[in-house]
Amino acid sequence: MLRGRSQSYHEAVPGHHFQIALSQEMTTLPRYRRLGVFGGNTAYIEGWALYAERLADENGWYEGDPKGRLGYLQSMLFRARRLVADTGIHAKHWTRQQAIDYGIDPTETERYIAYPGQACAYMIGQLRIVALREKARAAMGPKFSIREFHNVVLRSGSVPLNVLEQNVNEWIASAG
Repeated sequence: MLRGRSQSYHEAVPGHHFQIALSQEMTTLPRYRRLGVFGGNTAYIEGWALYAERLADENGWYEGDPKGRLGYLQSMLFRARRLVADTGIHAKHWTRQQAIDYGIDPTETERYIAYPGQACAYMIGQLRIVALREKARAAMGPKFSIREFHNVVLRSGSVPLNVLEQNVNEWIASAG
């Protein structure tokens, strides 16, 4: 797999490492949330990481790097396939072998069997963050700041998506 840079954006900066390090440093969050004691919210945490990959693409970070761009596109294709497999296993009653035959690695297939909806949660989180960004951009017009939007999203800590939406709505309202 050619993931390379795309995986770095997902796992490091601006992805998980950045996201989780910031969360751990926020003294305004209760300690159990800073440390992820009860686990994370997959839609939020993985949604941010997929959003980070998309952000890299939207900002031209793959310019002059066709191999890096192909890695990003390959990651997107992989994620599309696993959405089908996750849904197939849990909604269409696919067997393990059907998911493998669809092109999902056996270890990944077992992950989706054990964690129903996990693959879908990644994409739902990313799509919600993008939708909230576009909502804020439309509502705020020239007052919109991508940096401030990212601050609102990241300083929320790992929260359910409806709480994230409330935080973004409050930020929009406070901007007048």
